[in-house]
Amino acid sequence: MCPTTPERRREDESGEARQQSWREEAVSAGSLRQVDLERGANGWASPPGDLFHLRARGYFSGGGGKRGKAPSATDWLLRPAGVDWLRSHSRLDHVLARDDNRVAAAFRRARLQKDPSAHFLLAVNLQVPGRLDAYSAVFYFAAEAPIPPDSLLGRFVHGDDAYRNARFKIVNRIVKGPWIVRATVGNYGACLLGRALTCRYHKGDDYLEIDVDIGSSAIASAILHLALGAVTSVTIDMGFLVESQSEEELPERLFGAVRIAQMEMGAAKYIETASDEVTPETAGKAGAGFRVGSAKVANDSRHQERAGGKVGRSMSCQERESGGK
Repeated sequence: MCPTTPERRREDESGEARQQSWREEAVSAGSLRQVDLERGANGWASPPGDLFHLRARGYFSGGGGKRGKAPSATDWLLRPAGVDWLRSHSRLDHVLARDDNRVAAAFRRARLQKDPSAHFLLAVNLQVPGRLDAYSAVFYFAAEAPIPPDSLLGRFVHGDDAYRNARFKIVNRIVKGPWIVRATVGNYGACLLGRALTCRYHKGDDYLEIDVDIGSSAIASAILHLALGAVTSVTIDMGFLVESQSEEELPERLFGAVRIAQMEMGAAKYIETASDEVTPETAGKAGAGFRVGSAKVANDSRHQERAGGKVGRSMSCQERESGGK
């Protein structure tokens, strides 16, 4: 959650200045920088959907398994709106409710200005336990048009937590990394996160945040810490989707994806939490305004010393195909 930046003007291909969109503002102000998809390091990029193999039409009637999967559609259902790589003394819950969150601030301004491209914001907050500090990798995705309420994504957004836990899926793809990481994390591994880990959902009128507590699983934590030792040589793609569980819901589509390229622990922004930190008692009460708590970002040498080492992560568990899952 970097401090928000002033609106800037950019030049289009004709050389004329144009107003920066709220998504461009959020992306450029992110605490983790956007890098080139193929050559970037210590940053994030947006992988096309067709790099991921998902359930295709005929998956259930054909018996499932790998033969029932195919490359997903190139475009996601939502658009990228930035990435934050954060650390704090305690676990960061409901980051969209914080008044220092630059994505929420940009989105809120756009909504107030009746920006037609600011419809809905979805954040996936992977909460990573550390030895001294807690970390959060937060991936933001935006809907630039209304989400059809009867679509699979619409039912996920507006459904209850039981429905979300039964449907929220991650698909991992190891792009680069040592053999031990590939063997442990798995390639094209898929996992229903709501069943494997504790997920907390924070819903507002125009946003949904999914907090995924990796520390809630001893197995996931063990795999994570194995990967930490080689993280600066690891590049991983993560795709997020609502799982299709019947033939009528096929083909599966990603609502968002992110590539994390050789990320370093020192790249995390330290969030110095205040006494009015978001708590479980207040986390669900933000409403459309997003404001709940306050904090400030610090990067002094004391905090940098606490961040010794390097980190990057993603968890994967092998998908269970029995029973259509």
